[in-house]
Amino acid sequence: MALTQQDIDVEIVRQRTAYEQSVAEGAPRSDHPPRDYPPYRSSVLRHPRRPLVAVAAQRDPEAVELAAPAFGETDVTELDNDLTRQHHGEPIGERITVTGRVLDRAGRPVRGQLVELWQANAAGRYAHQRDQHPAPLDPHFTGVGRTLTDDEGGYRFTTIKPGAYPWRNHTNAWRPAHIHFSLFGSAFTQRLVTQMYFPNDPLFPYDPILQSVTDERARQRLVATYDHTLSTPEWSLGYRWDIVLDGPAATWMEEGR
Repeated sequence: MALTQQDIDVEIVRQRTAYEQSVAEGAPRSDHPPRDYPPYRSSVLRHPRRPLVAVAAQRDPEAVELAAPAFGETDVTELDNDLTRQHHGEPIGERITVTGRVLDRAGRPVRGQLVELWQANAAGRYAHQRDQHPAPLDPHFTGVGRTLTDDEGGYRFTTIKPGAYPWRNHTNAWRPAHIHFSLFGSAFTQRLVTQMYFPNDPLFPYDPILQSVTDERARQRLVATYDHTLSTPEWSLGYRWDIVLDGPAATWMEEGR
């Protein structure tokens, strides 16, 4: 029998209650979800049951890049961070600016960090052959960008607000609008991947991926803040989202620690 949203809701509440009870009994808070979070069905299937095997990068140098896509074979250009100017025509959707700072655990800026993003278009579809969601593709929007952080750790992207899209975790499952972020250190092996969400999305309570971050404070750190001072008149709405790489205020990363 196919799982329903109600089934998933019950499991989410069960997991959150168990976490909150463990914290109340003295267990440390956890910013990162278990690798086998039951409501997120494919995490259970992917959860390793045997000790992990280290991959020797010198034998398979491409293996370190398999966690997520990488974009661009040349130096970062001034157009790479504006996803609305990468094609000959205007993309469809709500234009937004996303900016923030990349910080370490002490609040110090992380300079020269390569930041990449990828996302669905305004209809909730990725420009990828594996995405067969019956929503229109936008010929003027590919949904990928990159930039380098400045001396204050700042980054900035202009893009289109992505749409929600269905996925097959359970019947009538929908993902909230989100943007995937990737951050690099001095090598590909130092890659961190996370997701940014938009405030007040009604799909938050129903999404087992977001809800797998059972700690409320850690979950809220994944949600951007609308900042009217960042909005450009007659051009774009502004969102601010800082990324903290480690420490008590760290942003959740999909690859764990």
